[in-house]
Formats: sequence, structure tokens, C-alpha cells
Amino acid sequence: MKTRYLNAEDPGAVNEAAEILRNGGLVAVPTETVYGLAANALDGKAVSRIFEAKGRPQDNPLIVHVSSLEEIPPLVRKVDPRVYDLAEAFWPGPLTVIMKKSELIPDEVCAGLDTVAIRMPSHPVARAVIKASGVPLAAPSANASGKPSPTRASHVRDDLDGKIECILDAGECSIGVESTVITLVTDPPNLLRPGGVTPEELETVLGKINISHAVYESLGEGEKAQSPGMKYKHYAPAAKVTLIKGSFDKYEKYLKAHKTGICAVCFEGEGKHFPVSVEYGRADDSLTQARSIFDALRKVDETGCDEAFVRCPCADGVGLAVYNRLLRSSAFRVTDLDFSIPVYGITGQTGAGKSTVCSLFEKAGFHTVDTDLIAREAVRNPEVIENLKKAFGSDIFSDGELNRRELARRAFESEEKTNLLNSITHPVITELAIKEIHEAGKNGAKAALIDAPVLLESPLAGVCDKIICVTADRDTRLQRIMQRDGIGIEDAELRIKAQRGEEYYTSHSDIEIRNVKPGEAVLQVENILKEKLL
Repeated sequence: MKTRYLNAEDPGAVNEAAEILRNGGLVAVPTETVYGLAANALDGKAVSRIFEAKGRPQDNPLIVHVSSLEEIPPLVRKVDPRVYDLAEAFWPGPLTVIMKKSELIPDEVCAGLDTVAIRMPSHPVARAVIKASGVPLAAPSANASGKPSPTRASHVRDDLDGKIECILDAGECSIGVESTVITLVTDPPNLLRPGGVTPEELETVLGKINISHAVYESLGEGEKAQSPGMKYKHYAPAAKVTLIKGSFDKYEKYLKAHKTGICAVCFEGEGKHFPVSVEYGRADDSLTQARSIFDALRKVDETGCDEAFVRCPCADGVGLAVYNRLLRSSAFRVTDLDFSIPVYGITGQTGAGKSTVCSLFEKAGFHTVDTDLIAREAVRNPEVIENLKKAFGSDIFSDGELNRRELARRAFESEEKTNLLNSITHPVITELAIKEIHEAGKNGAKAALIDAPVLLESPLAGVCDKIICVTADRDTRLQRIMQRDGIGIEDAELRIKAQRGEEYYTSHSDIEIRNVKPGEAVLQVENILKEKLL
């Protein structure tokens, strides 16, 4: 199929698009929110083509677009009188209202639900197309399912060229995130998707409303989507997305602890601090964030990066809509760097005696985050298991249990293999460690100590306020490793050889604790606490 590309300002373009729609075709139509992929809402066969073109799941309902209030009564079982109050306040505009549907609405539009979602867009081209076609239009966002929604005609062409009859170009969308969705079939009304009309604005008309749990978290098992935008993952680039909470300083430090292959998705003026970045809106302006977030997520893939770390917006007003879209884009991966307690890292070569030093700090009320223990939990993660098998061989698992000694032997053969092991396990270890730090704060710890032999090569270095390294001479460490792990000198030598030299640790740390002679570390820890060096 050849997709026609029409400029909305050209004479006859609107009528040409309307004719395609009347004949059962698909047209990408501009709205004030995003571009919508429109079909005749009363033609189930045409609506089915939307799902086919987008690759959209059939259980995800669509929104029906109208150009006037007079078009609504035939589409619903009964017009809720509150619709007229909402229309006076917000229509035409970025608000979708759900009511019980009439028999006129085919099941394809509503994904088998007995309700229909209706909105009246404010974009003059969208309303002109609806009016010229003479039918209501069912239209989700005009993108490949799961990808960031399109706010420019070029985005539509990137995703759907050759799959639909026509793209009607009217420039960039003014709002940039999809409409607010409120259902009137519940008491009180329930906000299912945040958008350009805020919860506070809705309450000025409707009084008390609820906000669905699905705005902040994924649907439960077996729970059906009552509105577009409620499925588990939406709006995502090919790169893995993680949402980062915290100040810019914490965000910058955390990202710089990662090595390569990442993109910083941050606010205007912040991108200059990173090798690869995409900016979206101003830090204090949710309207500019909304207008540019989908364009920014599309630009992430143009960078070629594997991962994108996104600065978390303020989830108030229209910012709630931006936050909601980012939650779904990241598949609800959120890293919270706003800790209630100080966080310190403790590292050093194997056998130096980090555990001994940690126990001394624990007596002073610190909580130790033991990454060795966390690593044991991380390797039970199904994705980690699969990646370890691919990298080091399926036989490192026997009866579902990891042979840690064999994995260590293979991983420590070379720096390349050690780095490969770290790339597989570090993301999950980091996630679990950050969660444990927050729990430690809730439980009254004075501070958290991250005990990690490869801390300096890990993203966890980016969450530490200061880093301590524990050192000891090589012969002392060799004896400790053999005694601790019950291994021979050759295996112990391999473990020492796999790590960097002592100077690397001391040059990248804020404080050094030498731990060779009995009682030596005790005096140093006491002095650190007394002098408040942490």
C-alpha cells in the first residue's frame, strides 16, 4: 500500500481525507494531543484495520471522536447530564468521557466492554475532518503499538508508512500527551488516564473523583483495561528506559557511574553535562515537558544507546500525565535516589577484610548492604539466569542451582569475561541494593554501607556520598581468601589476579582503612567516627 501524504493547508486535503474515511480507509489525523489513527467508528471492519496497522492488542479500547455535542446521544445508552457541565468547561479539548455505549458502537471499538470513550478534540483540522466525513471517528495514537506516541506527521510516517491510506500533516501537536480519561459509570467518577485536563480541574466540575491505581502501577493479573493507556508497557523506545527520582546532582553522579551506551533524558540546559543526551522541557514547566516528551523518547533511539535514564518530572497537574507516560515507557522501572540516610561505599581487593570493617561500623548504627548476598538473590532472576547461561554455558546451573565456584572460575579467566559477568548482574544488584537502602532508613539506621568488591565499576558508586577502601598486603589477602573460601592457592591467585591493583582503589576512594595487624582497623574506624570524616 502506498500511503498518501497530505498537507492540511492544501485546498481539498480535508475532504480527501474524509472520503478515505467514509470508504473504510485509515487516516492519521492531527489533534491537539497527538496524531490519531482514525477510522469510521461505526464500521467494525474499518476499526479492525486500526489494530492490524498498529499491531495493537485487541483488548485495548479506542476513543471515539466527535465534532459537536449533538453527535453524542446516538453513541450512548443515555447521556450523563454531567457531560454537559464537562463540555462547557473543557470541550473542545483534551478530555475523554466514558459512558455506557449504545448498540450503534461496534464491539471492535470498545474491546468487548459495555462502555464507550468519547471526546471532542479542539484541533481545527481534526474537527473539520470529522464534520466532513459525517461519521464519528475511532482513533488511538497513530504509532506502532508500544512505541512513543506521534506528535509530528514524520513520527507517523516512521511507524506506519505503507500500512495506512493517508497521513494528514498539520504540524506539531500543541499539548503532546494524550487526553485525560474519566469514567462516569463509577461513583465517584474514576480518572483512568491523566492528561491535559488535571484532576484538580475535573473536581471543580464533578466534585470528588478517584484516581485509578493503574495511573501509578500496572494492571493486576486478569484486570481488564477500561481505557486506552492502561496496558503494562506503552510509549517506549527500543532502548531500555529507567525513570530516576532525585536532585540533578544525584542524577548526574549516578549516570556518570555508568560507563557507556547510555543516554541522559533530562531537562533543558542539563544535557551539556553528559556525553549523550536528549532534553525534554523545562524543569519547572510541565506543559513544556508534555509537549516534548514523546519526541524526546523517539530521539533516544537515534542516539544508538542501549539505555535511557530519564529525569523524573513533578507528578502534579499536567506533570502527572508526563509521569504516567514515563512509568509505562519504563515498564515501571523507577530508581529513587532520594535517600533518608547518608550512603557510603566500602570496597577493596578481595581478602582485605571489608567484612571486618563493616562490622565495626555496624556497632555504630550503620547498616551494611552486602552485595555478595544480594548477588545470590540476583542470580535467581529469570532474565539473569538466561543471560548467564548464554555467556558462560548452561552447565553452570545444575538442578536449577548456580554453581557459583564454577561461574567464578570462568568469569575471572579474563577482564573481558569479568566485565561480561558484571554487565549481566550489576543492574539487578543495583536495583536490590537501592531498595535495601530505603528500607534501612525506614528502620532507623544512621547510614548505609554498600559492601561491594567491584563497587568502583558498578553504578552503585554513583549513589555513594563517600567511598572507603580497605587495603592489605598481597600475602595477607592470599591467606585470608584460602581460609575463608576453602580453596587452594591456584584458585585464590586467580581471584587476586582478576582484580585491579591497590593503587586503583586508593586513588578512587575518599578514605583508606589499612587492615593488616590485629586491631589496626578498629582504631581507624573509631577515629573516622570521632572526627566525623563521614
